[in-house]
Amino acid sequence: MTQQQDQAPPETHFGFRSVPLGEKQGHVDDVFRKVASRYDLMNDLMSAGLHRVWKDVLAGMVKPSKTRPFRHLDVAGGTGDVAFRVARAGGPLTRVTVLDINADMLGVGRERAQKLGLAHLDFVEANAEALPFPDKSFDAYTIAFGIRNVPRIDAALAEARRALKPGGRFLCLEFSAVNVPVLDSIYDAWSFSAIPAIGKAVTGDGAPYRYLVESIRRFPAAEDFQAMIEAAGFRRASFTRLTGGIVAIHSGWKL
Repeated sequence: MTQQQDQAPPETHFGFRSVPLGEKQGHVDDVFRKVASRYDLMNDLMSAGLHRVWKDVLAGMVKPSKTRPFRHLDVAGGTGDVAFRVARAGGPLTRVTVLDINADMLGVGRERAQKLGLAHLDFVEANAEALPFPDKSFDAYTIAFGIRNVPRIDAALAEARRALKPGGRFLCLEFSAVNVPVLDSIYDAWSFSAIPAIGKAVTGDGAPYRYLVESIRRFPAAEDFQAMIEAAGFRRASFTRLTGGIVAIHSGWKL
């Protein structure tokens, strides 16, 4: 047997567990299949509605043109929360593509878009690590609370840069580390005790929410994720903490 055959397959984390890299996506898909129908309700309950404010800030940073063609890509945005905000902010020539690897989440988004009467949106089932678009397709790219679930974050960042036009902007809203004394201990207690319990009460299963809480703790610190964005080739990388550091919005430009 060769040395290469002796080597174990590469591993990554799924919450606090280590799993083979090739298996993580399947585990993540299973989580979001279970929570899709109650995803937006749970976001309201878990964040006391603050996720709406955070997404308003994120979408406000996109600044789609009201007079010129503008193509926007929202990744891991199945239920449409961020995409709808960008579509409303843009003009008649704004086209928003919602991409998600999970068909159940996209189904929720399509239904919501239809009820809201929102046109100029496309829903695409695909992987953030292998975007099905030509180079230089989009003016802006957003991903909200999704990058930490991607098995190969560096691959997703590289794809984001490839798909952006020169001058395009990458924006990522993700949970971060609380940097306010006392709030950090309250947040930890809420995360590990209340959120799985709420998830079980609302959806009948607390396990997906235990994973989501654990995945937040495993995500790189804001400074480290900024370095990853820079390593992917983005320029002027920066981040802004919101609500005492519970979340951060990361930015990078394809220049």
